[in-house]
Amino acid sequence: MTQTSNEKTGFLAEEENTGNQPHNNKLFIETVGCQMNLLDSELVVGALRQSGYELASDINEADTLLFNTCSVREHAEHKVYSQLGRIKFFKKDRPNLVIGVMGCMAQKDQKLIFKRAPHVDLVVGTGQLAEIPRLVQEARNDRKRKVAVSLGRKNGSKLEISSSFQSYDPLRDPEMRPSPYQAFVRIMIGCDKFCTYCVVPSTRGPEQSRPPSDIASEVKVLAGQGVKEVTLLGQTVNSYKHTENGKQYRLADLLELIHDTNGIDRIKFITSYPKDMGNDLLTTMRDLPKLSRYIHVPVQSGCNDVLKLMKRGYTVEEYLEMHDRIKEIMPDCAVSSDFIVGHPGETEEAFQKSLDIIRLCRFKNSFIFKYSPRPGTKAFDKLADDVPDKEKKRRNNIMLDLQNEISEEDNYHFIGKEVEVLVEGMSKTFIKKGLEPDSETQKVQLMGRTKCDRIVVFDGNRRLEGSLANIGIYDCTPTTLLGMIVTKEFQHGSEEGLPILH
Repeated sequence: MTQTSNEKTGFLAEEENTGNQPHNNKLFIETVGCQMNLLDSELVVGALRQSGYELASDINEADTLLFNTCSVREHAEHKVYSQLGRIKFFKKDRPNLVIGVMGCMAQKDQKLIFKRAPHVDLVVGTGQLAEIPRLVQEARNDRKRKVAVSLGRKNGSKLEISSSFQSYDPLRDPEMRPSPYQAFVRIMIGCDKFCTYCVVPSTRGPEQSRPPSDIASEVKVLAGQGVKEVTLLGQTVNSYKHTENGKQYRLADLLELIHDTNGIDRIKFITSYPKDMGNDLLTTMRDLPKLSRYIHVPVQSGCNDVLKLMKRGYTVEEYLEMHDRIKEIMPDCAVSSDFIVGHPGETEEAFQKSLDIIRLCRFKNSFIFKYSPRPGTKAFDKLADDVPDKEKKRRNNIMLDLQNEISEEDNYHFIGKEVEVLVEGMSKTFIKKGLEPDSETQKVQLMGRTKCDRIVVFDGNRRLEGSLANIGIYDCTPTTLLGMIVTKEFQHGSEEGLPILH
């Protein structure tokens, strides 16, 4: 076995000759993790289609298998390694099969993946996704293992490290999107916040913002493909900053730039950082009609001592001041949050303070995670994982129950009201159950989201998909509003508190 490497790019190749066999051009890709990973998968599929590949829904049909991975939580890594274990012997029947691991886990674990899964052919980090079509072909031709990863945060100058993380946004593939009418647009990559529990600064690299003209052009392309809603992505999206043609653009400026794109009805952005939430952004959201009234801005903990251990860079009081400004400028804006329970140093008193901030802010919803130590983070190296797993689970369940209670109470206030919904397609429940359209009316259960990002399900014809529809709400759950299409008239305050349809 021979080995070559390039220190600037982090590229490494290990030779393992096994010959060459005929193969099909079918690709199977499995994605774990956040919206950034979903977008990465779409771009990789788009690039491979240019090389003649077709997307396969069955892992047994393809001769190229890619796993797009996440390292934020231990569970996500276990899921990928389990899947790799299940395909361990696939090459016995398909000797020309190429198996690749890409994304955050690839950047973090690198050659460790080969030790745990020797049948893997290539490991490609988040900054080298553009190399995948070439690497797949080379791995198939010469049967050499390939590693293409970016430099570590301490392995070069900031320019060298930034250059090793490429912003990869050349091609789009509608088949990989949440729906044909929704698309993600990356406006920046990387993160410089260095929260003690988080691997993202290592796996995604330094914070870099894309040129606004490139973003505006991409949004126009998506609109031409029938996209009605774009979601701008960044690890800390409201930290966006880029100077072009002598003008500095922040997120508010970028939103103004793309707002009038013909065909686009809705614009959202995630995920925001509390310290960077300026009034210019909030007033822009208020004044531009296509902007959703929704902000995802994680607090992570309601205790200052824990926030300090997390190195979040703000206090509970500063977060609440930001939350008050959001509600003052946009009273109808929904706010969602993230929480980590069982972080090192989180006492029962600290946990109760997190519950208090949920009660006070009344988040639309919260994404709640149990702390898991991640190698490569400061928390892993310096903070003892001092909360037992059983206690983490207890806190997780208590917080989830509280959030669900608040979400249902707030959703209840929509009953008897009319909301505008962007219809995304059939509901997940309808699809999961394998139900068929009504034989007479051809109605199915559809789903969409309000301008404040609340999920609505209702019966309707599929021709409504991709359009804006008015829905009367008659019931709710903690996560969903239940409604009916308003066709002519909607009377508020009817005897049953239900919409009156004609």
